[in-house]
Amino acid sequence: MDGDPAVGSELDSFSLTFPLPYRVAFIVVLAVWAWGVNLHYLHLIKIDVPALIRYPGRSSPHHPPHHLSTYRFATVLTSVYAFSLLVFWAFTHRNPTLVIAWDWLPIAYLAVLLALFVVPSSFLGWVLPNKNSSSNPHHLLHLPSSGRARLRSMLKRIAVGGLAEAQDGKFGDILLADVATSYAKVLADLYVALCMFLRPDERGDGGATARPDRACGGTLVVPLVLAAPSAIRLRQCLIEYGRVRRGPLSRESGWGGQHLANALKYATAFPVIVFAALQRDRSSDDSRSYFNAWVVACAVNSLYSFYWDVAKDWDLTLFDGQALRSALSHPFGLRRRLHVGPPALYYAVIALDLLLRCTWSVKLSGRLGPYADAEGALFAVEFLEVFRRWVWIFFRVETEWIRSTSGPAAPGMNGSGGGLLGTIEENSVLLSDFEGGDLGKYEDED
Repeated sequence: MDGDPAVGSELDSFSLTFPLPYRVAFIVVLAVWAWGVNLHYLHLIKIDVPALIRYPGRSSPHHPPHHLSTYRFATVLTSVYAFSLLVFWAFTHRNPTLVIAWDWLPIAYLAVLLALFVVPSSFLGWVLPNKNSSSNPHHLLHLPSSGRARLRSMLKRIAVGGLAEAQDGKFGDILLADVATSYAKVLADLYVALCMFLRPDERGDGGATARPDRACGGTLVVPLVLAAPSAIRLRQCLIEYGRVRRGPLSRESGWGGQHLANALKYATAFPVIVFAALQRDRSSDDSRSYFNAWVVACAVNSLYSFYWDVAKDWDLTLFDGQALRSALSHPFGLRRRLHVGPPALYYAVIALDLLLRCTWSVKLSGRLGPYADAEGALFAVEFLEVFRRWVWIFFRVETEWIRSTSGPAAPGMNGSGGGLLGTIEENSVLLSDFEGGDLGKYEDED
């Protein structure tokens, strides 16, 4: 997709040390640690994430908290990852020939990583049949069987754009699918690594650890993989719209316009990917036209997504003119209830989100100008997007908690994710701020 030369070309220094399959695995393992930190901090500030996603609470005070179980699972993944990477370094010594010859090792780790996520605990118990509690493989490996089972069921549902009902964990499905959009490039790189492993080049010197060939399997496959997470979220938005239309029309539920606007946001990712793909193997005149269209598509996607993060996902009032004019009881552009941190933190996160939203749109298309062939630069941008999404989760979950605990009668609440005390779907105006403005929406925390 990036127009890389043949797979057998000389590897760059970064790829000699950190080949593509290990970079993919690193981001996945990092995501588990990041989720643990999300759970831990939100638990400390009294936000009950399991209740929001309809995950069963601990039946006994002797059971470890959810974040501790996540940390233990992340430790297992990290330990196996570190062992595999150290063995790879020990046998390859950054020698290009050896790096390519040992490509089976990182692929084997990816297989183990997948198994630890999705293989049922009953099967692991059969493979490692120590049945007493002290040597139970689940105890030794700290594999959270219920959490992994829940993840499997969610992945099966959202893989086809499905969405649970509010009482069955709709917010969890939305959260996971939103996270997947930030991992679109990671998923594409995973496909590239597997494709190169299964289809080495004609000279036989290619492989999963060779220079990434992002046209492997055809020029359309990688763009389709990149577009898949956004297509999943788009379908979820349309499902929510359909549910609102089939339900009784009321002031609280509205007519579903906000779900259509949200679907449009995810649709804006498609032109970014399409115009980037069309620029390749075209004449200079055609390429220039596609480039101009790509720039416009990037700007629309970045700014629309940034607006939605701030105004809809986080319920901040920065773009609400009426609320700004009457903002006497809360910090400028924010809201009254701020759980995550002081106002300065919210302002910093807003600025960071804008910056990284723009960067990610460029990366999603596979274009980084003079850095397009620098694998280290590509990896850095992927890492920054994962960091942005990690920060986003704190404020998205906080917003859902505020909506849920304020109750169905609280004016101005948008319950697009489903709440504990009832769901208020949206305002009847497509992109206007919620009824009641800021008055009565939040209460002081002092």
